[in-house]
Amino acid sequence: MEKRIIARGLLAGALAGLLAFLFARVFAESVIDKAIAYESGRDAAQAALNQAAGLPADAADPDLFSRTVQADIGIGVGMIGFGAAMGGLFAVAYLLCLGRVGRIQPKPLALLVAGAGFAGFYLVPFLKYPANPPAIGHPDTIRARGLLYLAMVACSLAFLFAAVWAGRRLAARFGNWNATVLAAVGFAAAIGIVMAVLPSLGELSANVREFGHHASETPLPLTDGKGAIVYPGFPADVLFSFRLYSILAQALLWGTLGLAFGPMAERVLRPAMQPATGTPGNAEAAGNAGAMPAAV
Repeated sequence: MEKRIIARGLLAGALAGLLAFLFARVFAESVIDKAIAYESGRDAAQAALNQAAGLPADAADPDLFSRTVQADIGIGVGMIGFGAAMGGLFAVAYLLCLGRVGRIQPKPLALLVAGAGFAGFYLVPFLKYPANPPAIGHPDTIRARGLLYLAMVACSLAFLFAAVWAGRRLAARFGNWNATVLAAVGFAAAIGIVMAVLPSLGELSANVREFGHHASETPLPLTDGKGAIVYPGFPADVLFSFRLYSILAQALLWGTLGLAFGPMAERVLRPAMQPATGTPGNAEAAGNAGAMPAAV
């Protein structure tokens, strides 16, 4: 049964990744093009300033793949693969929760696990380190940014599992509602401490040395030697649109994963949910016909 559940998780995840890719292709691609255009214009302005100052021009990096290949094949394969991977992890988490988080039916449980996955994998880390389009972020900080984001994801997932465990343990004493509130408050407090301890991207040492103290790596206006602005800072509307579409794409992915996986899991689990009949002592089992199996 476990293999069948995981296989359906992979299938639902691939479908979710496909829908998220189609959404991003329609809505977010134009925003990415604007960010790339800004980056190209800023690089040209910086090259002109360097030339005027007698500095050598930086060699442009070659494009290994065209924008068409990146926008269609590259992002499509990446998002479908990411969706399938998340679907597999989702199915494993679903199996771990099955029968251990109360008498929840397969479809609602799938939605709850999907919501937790969206929050733990994306939304909570996003609050500290939001997604950035091209032209934002410096090459010297790539490794540091990656490690910080992974640390944020790891803490978010660990505290989320701890909150679920604590909520189940506290339910017997305080009731389901109060236990859920206490677990949520504990999660918020713990993740808030982590957010306060981890540095902002603009405070990384490489950024401070070159640009001073800032909250993010969003490019500021480019100025000449006299302080006159020769190229504007990164457009706020482009940044907002990119982050909004990033959240919506992830919400679509996790929502589709939960909605598609629930019915498939229910069909697999239905035999285990049927009441046993025809043998003495099965009156209690018949009364629990709608309950989830204790373990898979």
